[in-house]
Amino acid sequence: MPKTEGGVVIAVDDDVAVLASLKFALEIDGFVVRGYRSAEDLLADELPGSASCLVVDLRLPGIDGLALVAALRERGMACPAILTTTDPPPQVRRQAEAAGLEIVEKPLLGNALADMIRAVLAAPSRRH
Repeated sequence: MPKTEGGVVIAVDDDVAVLASLKFALEIDGFVVRGYRSAEDLLADELPGSASCLVVDLRLPGIDGLALVAALRERGMACPAILTTTDPPPQVRRQAEAAGLEIVEKPLLGNALADMIRAVLAAPSRRH
């Protein structure tokens, strides 16, 4: 039984190997995952109404992860979101915090991402 209460984790990363690994690892953990290689691919797709959580890489070609989450919020997608990146500078941390996003730093080690997904899904405020 998926741990996303019937919902879907939407993962966006332009690195094919990272996206495949992310999808594989999260599915082993019981999550249902839809993967996208760019912000534009996700925005062009029909947004799943059952999305439970977004996992978005900061550095994407074209629209970056922060702008993608903002665009999805404008479209009414209010599920929790997690930003993945390597060594985020202070301004990115501030922007993520202001947008209500958690950050999980790459490389994604152990169960850090799955644990964060569970934490944001369990949070009483379901940060958005």
